[in-house]
Amino acid sequence: MNRRDDVLLVDGYNMIGAWPVLEKLKEHHLEDARDKLLDMLADYQGFTGMQVYVIFDAHQVPGLGATYKQHKITIVYTKEKETADECIERLCSELSARRRNIYVATSDLVEQHVAFGKGALRVSARELLIDIGQNRKNIEESLREERPDKRNSVDGRISLEIRSLLERIRRGEK
Repeated sequence: MNRRDDVLLVDGYNMIGAWPVLEKLKEHHLEDARDKLLDMLADYQGFTGMQVYVIFDAHQVPGLGATYKQHKITIVYTKEKETADECIERLCSELSARRRNIYVATSDLVEQHVAFGKGALRVSARELLIDIGQNRKNIEESLREERPDKRNSVDGRISLEIRSLLERIRRGEK
């Protein structure tokens, strides 16, 4: 399936709370969990070609919100008094006019239903984690196929004359 024009909207803190590896990191340092999530999603975007937006809830924090790029994914911190759910709903409306599939990754059932009502496709936190794991396996397999477990030597690719010359140079002979 070609996903190059598709968009994935991810409720960042919902994933952190739902994925065991991120939940464990969050216990020690929330920023580490956010960074790990962004790394995982950047790999996912690179492999699938989907355009990934990660939305972090900042409705308790005063300010205008912020949007920036990291690892080529779009990271959105919501505006003051705007929840991640509201931001995702707004983005669904804005992006749906562009003739593409929009997926919303959240395990919040209410948010899933609202996103579905806006024309988006629902993806649970568990489904996304499984998909990311499968993509990682596919990447590893394709890398193994490209580079078999043999040495990458020049020896088999050069003529006997050049090989002899290089061997004399290696031995310090003239």
